[in-house]
Amino acid sequence: MQEIKHKLYNACAAYVQERIETASHAVEDAQASANSETKSTAGDKHDTARAMMQLAAEQNTKHLAAAKKLNHALTLIDPKSVHDTVGLGSLVIASNGNFYIAISAGKIELGNKLYFAISPTSPMGQVLNGLKKGDETSFNGMKIEVKDVF
Repeated sequence: MQEIKHKLYNACAAYVQERIETASHAVEDAQASANSETKSTAGDKHDTARAMMQLAAEQNTKHLAAAKKLNHALTLIDPKSVHDTVGLGSLVIASNGNFYIAISAGKIELGNKLYFAISPTSPMGQVLNGLKKGDETSFNGMKIEVKDVF
């Protein structure tokens, strides 16, 4: 299971890196567009286009900050650690699915198994937090049994 946890961690890291690169390129592109727009003398059209490009740059900067925040969250995880209770960095095998408690990166397929990378602050992450092997809980009216925690 440690190998699976390491692969899940790497998949999350790749997800974050892709988001950082995408957002960085978008910020650079928006800034380059805004800078090239300053050469125009189209009056009001120029001001509107520049304002829209500035808004796009600000939005992309927010996306970049969010991706960097995810990256920081990953630095708090030791993929080699072994867990008895569900918490940050845990791999949870449950009756309703397999969950990696790290960041919200969505579905990750390894081999023929599906895992869900979820944040500990997500609704499911909060329900699973602190549980141990054999514990039962419910989520949205669905019974969940924790089969194992790694």
